[in-house]
Parts: sequence; C-alpha cells; structure tokens
Amino acid sequence: MSSETPSASVPSPSPPDAGERVDVEKALLSGGAHGGAVVQRLSPAEERFERIRTTVGWFLAPTIAIVFALLPLEMDRSQQLLAAVLLGVIVLWICEPVPIPVGGLIGVAAIVLVGVAPSEDVLAPFGSPTVFTFIGAFILAQAMLQHGVARRLAFFVLALPGVGSSTLRIIVAFGAITCVVSSFISNTATVAMLIPTALGILTVIARLMQERGVVRPGFDPTRLRVGAALMLMLAYGASVGGLLTPIGSPPNLIGRALIEEATGERISFLQWMVTALPLVLAMFVVLAAVLLLINRPEIRRIEGVADYIREQRAAQGPMSRAEKNTVLAFAVTVSLWLAPAVVGIATGTESDLYALVDDRLNEGIVAVVGAALLFVLPVDWKRRKMTMEWRDAARIDWGTILLFGTGIIFGALLSSTGLAETIGGGASAGLGLAGTVAITAFGTILAIVISETTSNTSAASVVVPIIIPLAVGAGVDPLIPALAATFGASFGFMLPVSTPQNAIVYGSGCVPITKMIRSGIWFDVIGAVLIIVLLPLTAALSGIAG
Repeated sequence: MSSETPSASVPSPSPPDAGERVDVEKALLSGGAHGGAVVQRLSPAEERFERIRTTVGWFLAPTIAIVFALLPLEMDRSQQLLAAVLLGVIVLWICEPVPIPVGGLIGVAAIVLVGVAPSEDVLAPFGSPTVFTFIGAFILAQAMLQHGVARRLAFFVLALPGVGSSTLRIIVAFGAITCVVSSFISNTATVAMLIPTALGILTVIARLMQERGVVRPGFDPTRLRVGAALMLMLAYGASVGGLLTPIGSPPNLIGRALIEEATGERISFLQWMVTALPLVLAMFVVLAAVLLLINRPEIRRIEGVADYIREQRAAQGPMSRAEKNTVLAFAVTVSLWLAPAVVGIATGTESDLYALVDDRLNEGIVAVVGAALLFVLPVDWKRRKMTMEWRDAARIDWGTILLFGTGIIFGALLSSTGLAETIGGGASAGLGLAGTVAITAFGTILAIVISETTSNTSAASVVVPIIIPLAVGAGVDPLIPALAATFGASFGFMLPVSTPQNAIVYGSGCVPITKMIRSGIWFDVIGAVLIIVLLPLTAALSGIAG
C-alpha cells in the first residue's frame, strides 16, 4: 500500500428496507471518495494486518540490517555494509513503519554513516536529469488537475455520439479516458479526479434503473454490477495507461533510470511509447472484456446519462485562459520530448543535427521548460497573475521524487561497489535461471507479487536492482528482464492495498473485496503473460533491443 494512501475506516452503507424507495444520491454520493476525498475503507481484519505489518517493520528492519552487517561473510566489507542497509530499507518499504520516502532517506543517511561511500558520491544521483523530469512533469500534471483540463477531456469523450446511451460504451469510454490521462498524470491523481464524475454518472444510471423497475424495491445502489465494472475500470485503466509513457508512473522513470545506469542504454520518450503501446492496447482489451463478463451490467441501453453529461459540459463553460495556457505548456513539452526521435527518423541518428537536438533537448530540461511556462503565461496580466503560483506547485508529490532519488542512489552504489555483480553471480547459480525468457518471467512475476503488498514505486525500486545483476550474472542482456520487472511493478490489481487507485475505488463502497480479488487475479495472470510474450517483440520494434 502506498504511504500516500490514507487508511481511515468508514462504515459500509446499510441497505434500505425491501419496500422502501432508495435515495440513490445519498447512497452513492455521500461516500468517502465523492468530491475528490480519498478514503480507504478497511475491514477490522485488514486494519489488524496493517498494524501488525507496521509494528513488525519497526523491529525487523534494524535487526536484519545489524545481523547481516555482523555476519562473517567472505565478501568485500563495503558490499556487505551496503547489502545490510539495503535489506533494512527493503523491509521499511514493505512494512511501512515510516512513510516510504522517509525509509529511503534513512537508508541514504545510513550508507554515509557506516562508511560505504562519501556523501558527495552518494548524493550525486539527486542531480540526475530524471529527477528534474519528475519535478517538471508533476508540476504540469498539477496544473492540468487544478484548472480542470483532464475533467473537460473526460466529458468531451463521454459526449461523443452513442456513448451516453449504452452502459457498455460508457464503461469502455471511461476506461479509455483514464488510460490517456494517466499516461501523463499520476495514476492516483487521475482516479481521484475522475471518480466524482464516475459516481455522478452511476447515480443517474441507478436512478433511471429504479424508475423503470429494472431493480427490486429497496435495492442497494452500491452493489450494482455496472457500478463495480465502472469503478474497477477506473482503477485498472489508470494502472495500464500509466505504462504508456516514461512519465506515466513513477516505476517507469525509476526502472528506466536504473536500466540506463546499469547498461548505458538510453531509452527515448518515443522508444518507450512504441514499446509500451501494444502492451497497453492488449491489456485494455482484456480489461474491458473480463470486467464486463464478470460484472455484466444489469441494463445495456439507457437514456438520461447523455442529458447529465450535456448539463455538466454546459456548466463548465468555454475554456478559460488558464486551461488554454496549460494545454499550450503541455503541448510544447511533449513536442520537445518527441523532437529528438523525430529528427533522428528524418536525418538519421548519426547526423550532426540529431546530435545537437538530442544533446540540447534533454528530457529533464524540457520538463523544466514546460513547467516554467506555467509561471510566465499570464491569466490576468494587469494583476500579474500567471497560470500557476508557487504555492500551487508546492503541492506536488515531493515524496515520490525523494523516493526516486534514493532508489537511483542504491542502484548506482550497487554497481560501483561491485555488489550487483556479486548478487547476480550468486543468484544465477542459486536459482538456476538461464536465458532471457526465464529471467524475464521471474522478474515480471516477482514485481507483480511484491506490488500486491506494497506500492508499485517500492516494487520497482526493490525488484529492478535485483533483476539487472541476476541477468548479468547469467550472461543475459538485462534490458528486457529489467523493463519487464518495471512494467510488472504497475500490475497490482487484486487488493485495495495494492495501489492507491485501488484503495480509492474501494473506498467508494461500490466494489466488494471479493470482486476486486476475483477480477485482479485474472489481470495479474494475463498481464504477466502479455509482458513476457509481447515485450521482447515490441522492444525490438522500437529499436531498444535487438
């Protein structure tokens, strides 16, 4: 579970008496998730598990670190101390006795204090261009959320001809919207922003079903199959859409940076998209098919939702100056991110023009330029009011940025101390894994399993540094296995604690835990198969792997 996900427990709404007319609005719109509040509903058993998990972490993390540091092992002392600290940090990330970013910072401090490396070398990765890519992308995403650009896009798609008259098309369209938005905005923020709209549409559907006698008197609106399908599509669509771009999800940037650190292979923005697109499309088709089969909507054709969507679009009015400025800054940023790849295709990657553009348009610098535009494009020049102010940008997810920096620090030290080579050789011999397919499958499954019990960011930070030396020790190019582990880290579908977006939709009260587990198992298994089968093919197509 992400450290950013609140764990407040709220009671499930009680179903009304059988003969009583249901107040649909009260049942659906008074839940914790309405209006953008993120509330995770935990059962007493889940709350006990969370308390046990965090309590164990307080004692297990230092115990493991100290015991491993004192073991009489035949390995370089700096490697042993780094491994001891890393084991302790992994326990902190999994058990979360402290927030996940804080666990990483504790590890960074410990590395310096025990003498693994000097502070200058340890902290150098915080100057990585990818850190600035994170910061710029997060500021752009904050502007899109603050000024309602993403919500306007959602209503635009839902207003397309024929969408609002079919529950099946509404669910699929909502999934498509979520996928696209989460490609550039954090998965959690995407779901938190769109869930009020989803609940509003579900309220209209439930009220119309009640008026037409489709449901029995006294039905529970929170237990409609159409509601479960819509909410799960929202959560799962965000996880899948986040794979599409390097900035779509923190594990993407973490995995890509670790791969570049270990292999020297740079994966461009366009190469990543070409690699991920077939996987995203295939998984989206699977999501739509399985969710609609498991949660078959009670009614297919429905009138009235289109009217609700028109009302909401009318209430939005024309695009504001702030929205237009946000779209402009976003378009400039994405265009500059793609420019080196386009120039490379047009002139060849050996040309002087490509070398110049590729050097100057570093992704981190481009992200900073795009974010800076938001502070210079005016909304009201007379009042000197710009599109964003610093207090708006200060609300971005600085914790994830810190976690990313600490993950890169551990990756760099694993390489520089030689611990990565030691782990790779030992794991390769001990597990008997040989060949790209076997290591890719192992990395994918391990990342998915870990992401079910801790955040996907932590899963990537833990698994990718394991897979890279494992592949090297087996004499295999680590790029494909590490990329597979990166993608697998985003595939936590089974439990509310697997991802923040799962917790948000579970908190709506419309998704029973049994349905989430039942659907999530299918997607974990199918997702793993798709990654293992499709990734080598798409990576070759994009040119990042032979």
